Amino acid sequence: MSSRSSLILLLILLPLWLAASYGVRFALMEDGQWVGLCVDQAQRWECQVRAGLGLLIHFRIIAWISLGAALAAFFVPGRTGWGLALLALLFALPALVLYTASLAVFASVIAGLRLVRQPQSQTEPVAVNA
Repeated sequence: MSSRSSLILLLILLPLWLAASYGVRFALMEDGQWVGLCVDQAQRWECQVRAGLGLLIHFRIIAWISLGAALAAFFVPGRTGWGLALLALLFALPALVLYTASLAVFASVIAGLRLVRQPQSQTEPVAVNA
């Protein structure tokens, strides 16, 4: 897959991932019906997912993962760095939506910068005689 088509695919999938993150936020985390239901029936799998996601949000685990992956991606060359930046962005978008924007905004900027960085050429620098 060429870099242009992978960039187009990325620009299509990221808004869908963002919309899915907002869906989780408003349908599962902020919907009032889950509060009452999970108080009565805490063993339901939906309530377990909601509680686990609440812990991930409280301890900022999603945001720290995205920030760590973005920092690693910025220094790792080649396709591996690009993949790490994509992973960081996939974690940063839900972190932005799910109440941990203070860390995730830095991760998304760093990952975005790494994703659009031009690959370095393999030519040797020319020496300038003074």
